[in-house]
Amino acid sequence: MRIGITGSSGFIGSALVQSLVERGDDVVRFIRPGSVPTESTVRWDPSRQLVDDADLKRVGSFDAVVHLAGAGLADKRWSEARKREIESSRTESTSLLVHALSSLDATPFLASGSAIGFYGSRRDDELDESSSSGQGFLATTCVKWEESAVALRARGAKVALLRTGIVLDRYGGSLKRQLPLFQWGLGGSLGNGRQWTSPISLRDEVRAIIWIIDHGVDGPVNLTCPTPISNGDLTVLLARAMKRPHIVQVPRIALNIVLGSQLTDEAVLASQRVLPRVLTEEGFAFDDPDTAAIIRRTLST
Repeated sequence: MRIGITGSSGFIGSALVQSLVERGDDVVRFIRPGSVPTESTVRWDPSRQLVDDADLKRVGSFDAVVHLAGAGLADKRWSEARKREIESSRTESTSLLVHALSSLDATPFLASGSAIGFYGSRRDDELDESSSSGQGFLATTCVKWEESAVALRARGAKVALLRTGIVLDRYGGSLKRQLPLFQWGLGGSLGNGRQWTSPISLRDEVRAIIWIIDHGVDGPVNLTCPTPISNGDLTVLLARAMKRPHIVQVPRIALNIVLGSQLTDEAVLASQRVLPRVLTEEGFAFDDPDTAAIIRRTLST
């Protein structure tokens, strides 16, 4: 299969590219201006709404495209300028990609990034793909992000919406920042630790995306393991696996000071008990079905 990838140099994108290449797929990376083009790249600039038509013509066609581009959600405080960047980097890049794919003779399958932030913070509610969207900036951004992607259905294409949870891997994401603290014996729960979190291993994240492509799944898909866990229980498991104490609790007020109250409430301390109903009912088999398995894999690599 010929598969296009945006965000191919990111945490998830780079792992996805590696897996697709290893199984023999022809991967075409969408790259930014200034990067050195090759026969397997398409130059684009979402901030200027530009795609290189010559590159698209050279590539010819795609069987599927995976869209993972977008500014980081939790790596900076949410100033008004940063929130505009987070939203525009997703909605504008998606609209540009949909426009570019609509110009092709055959419109490919699109697997477009989203996040479980779509559901907002919902306390103990169990959430699956049929659940309504939540409240707040992040939920609203995810709704707009997904709306930009499903516009490709007007061309008869299937569109999967990848509502990704907390991807755990020692080499990227939130766990990369947390591990040194646990190694020093300073790891602990965030806030009171009772909020639900919905993790997935990087391995299963990539496997699920490829499975979605292969099966042409249309609509929203939660990319989380089948067993959500409280933040407190997750950090206890991590501390035990690393043979370190679990005595620290990071209070909400400290998180507010460092990250700002909105980012803290909507992302860091959000309670999201998300179930991957579509994946499990359609027969996807998780290699790491719970947090203990995810941590074992993460610490063994």
